[in-house]
Order: sequence, then C-alpha cells, then structure tokens
Amino acid sequence: MASTDILFQPFHSKNLDLANRIVMAPMTRSFSPGGVPGANVADYYARRAEGQVGLIITEGTVVNRAGAANDPSVPHFHGEAALEGWARVVEAVHAKGGKIAPQLWHVGAAINPARRDETHAESPSGLFKDGRPWGHEMSVADIDATIAAFAQAAADAKRIGFDAIELHGAHGYLIDQFQWQGTNHRPDVWGTDRSRFAREVVAAVRAAIGPDTPLILRLSQWKQQDYETKLAATPQALADWLNPLAEAGVDIFHCSQRRFWEPEFEGSNLNFAGWAKKQTGKPTITVGSVGLSGEFIAGFGGEASEPTSIDGLVDRLAADEFDLVAVGRALIVDPDWAVKVREGRHDFAPFQREALGTLY
Repeated sequence: MASTDILFQPFHSKNLDLANRIVMAPMTRSFSPGGVPGANVADYYARRAEGQVGLIITEGTVVNRAGAANDPSVPHFHGEAALEGWARVVEAVHAKGGKIAPQLWHVGAAINPARRDETHAESPSGLFKDGRPWGHEMSVADIDATIAAFAQAAADAKRIGFDAIELHGAHGYLIDQFQWQGTNHRPDVWGTDRSRFAREVVAAVRAAIGPDTPLILRLSQWKQQDYETKLAATPQALADWLNPLAEAGVDIFHCSQRRFWEPEFEGSNLNFAGWAKKQTGKPTITVGSVGLSGEFIAGFGGEASEPTSIDGLVDRLAADEFDLVAVGRALIVDPDWAVKVREGRHDFAPFQREALGTLY
C-alpha cells in the first residue's frame, strides 16, 4: 500500500490555506426547499469539516436568473433568506475548522427528467443538445444580466465569509453550453468565440471578489448530453482553451472526468487535471470515482460501488501531476472518509443509491 502522507500535506493559494489535499466534490442534493439551505444543510457540511476534509465545495447553488435552476429544491445564492442560510453554513463549517467554497451555477438548457418545464430555460441557442430544442435563446441583454448575476453571487459569497469561489463550467450546463458547438450555434461574437462567455464570467467574478480570493473553475470535456465529446482534442487545443481563462482570473482548474485514472490524450498517462496543470502551470483538482469501484454517473443511476484502493491516485499526486483530490460519493456515505484514510483504516462505507435520499 502506498503511503497516503502526500494527501495530508498543506496547500496554499492566495489567502486560502488548506490543511490537506482532500476536497469535497460538489454534489447536487436537493434538500433546500424553496432554494433556502436550512440547519440540516449546515450540519451536513459541518460533519465533513469535522471529518478533516481540507476544502468543501458546496453543491451547485444557483445565481439570480429565473432559468438558473431546474429543481425547486436546489439552493439559491440570492435573496435574503438563502444568503442567511449560507452564512449559517459557513459559520458551522468554520466552527469545525473547515474551509468552504460555494459552487455558483446556472443550468441553462439542461433538462430535469422529473420536472420538464422549459418556461424559463435559457441557453446560447435554445438547445439541450444539437437537434434537441429546449427553452429559448438568450439575448445579448440576457447574457449581460447573467454575467452580472454570477458576479453579484461571488461578491455576496465573499461578504458572508466563504473562503474561495467555484464556478460550474462543466457537464453541459450554461457556461459549458456556450463552450460546446453542440449547444452554441450563435452567429454573433458569443458563438464565433465560444469561450468568450466563460472568460467574461471569470473576469466579472474576479473584479467582484478582488485579487486575493481564490477562484476555481470546474470544467469537463464530457457533457451529460454526450459522454464522448471533447472541447479539446489535442494538448495544444487544451492550452488554447485554458490559458485565456487563467489570464481572465482562474486560480485553480477543477478538472472533472468520470474516472480519474483515464488518460486524456493518446501517448500520455496524464489525466485531464494532469494536462491542465502541464499546459497552464496552474494548480488543478482531479476527480472521478475516487475510492469507489463504479463511476458516478452509473452510481447516481442506481449502480452500487464498493470501496477500492487509492494507491494509484496517491502515486499520481506524489508525482505532482495535480494538486488536490476531490472526493464525491465516498463522502456522501462516510463523512469520516479522510480520517480513515489518514489512520490507515479499511472500514469504508460502500455507496448505495439510497444514500441520495438522506442528508447525513
């Protein structure tokens, strides 16, 4: 068994100091009726802070746009009641010695199969995917207002005490819909330069939070609409995509893939996070089936997963391929996962889909 000591080395970025390299991955939980996170949400995150997670990234929490959410029980990041709820979450996490960042989100034209309402759905071209209309195409005024909504949410997050900010730019949601040709057919500058929206959101958020608050951007090659698609087919294309985002203000790239061990490009064992760090020089977070046998899309679909070795992950971290490791489902079922890893224990909980029905 490889030593896990490297996972428990400190990490620093701007005014963020983490005790270790373990990150709680953002995972939608839908336990905030009316968009307001309650005491149960605060307790949920505080338990992970008590369990020695270095940085908690919250579930996606939506900015102030009518179409930002497609589920009435995901939390908002606007309005007095929701922001007061989030302030209590921050207080609870800090009381346990933890650090926390909100994931700011807009679902765009993503469809919720349980709630098929496209009344307010907005996206670059009114498409869920190529050939599948959903909602309406955003006007330039809509785009400007959405950028401003992200910036306001980030400013509010800093004001109420969050330690960093994450933007959800992955998985076929709004920011990603602008980046992907399958959902962006616009003839104007927001379509001919498909990375412009992401850059403008990043720049606006950076201006809102100042130079010292770390800004994380979550990205993925795969989309919920198409698991096999790639925005960057080569290392150079990846550099062309990510470096302008770094210049706009991204400090850390959160590189989502379904299985962390899969190489991103032929001829190299580096994964997505490894290539992102190599091409930009920025710290990166890896994620994808850490500590569990099955990948997370199948897991949320009902497939059970058993605990597995993290030796390969530790070896990659020790080789400086990436800087931080995000853990998802393993932390839903076991808030003490990090403690158990540090102590060399093996009594990890398996993941069953039923765990999604409780906020433990």
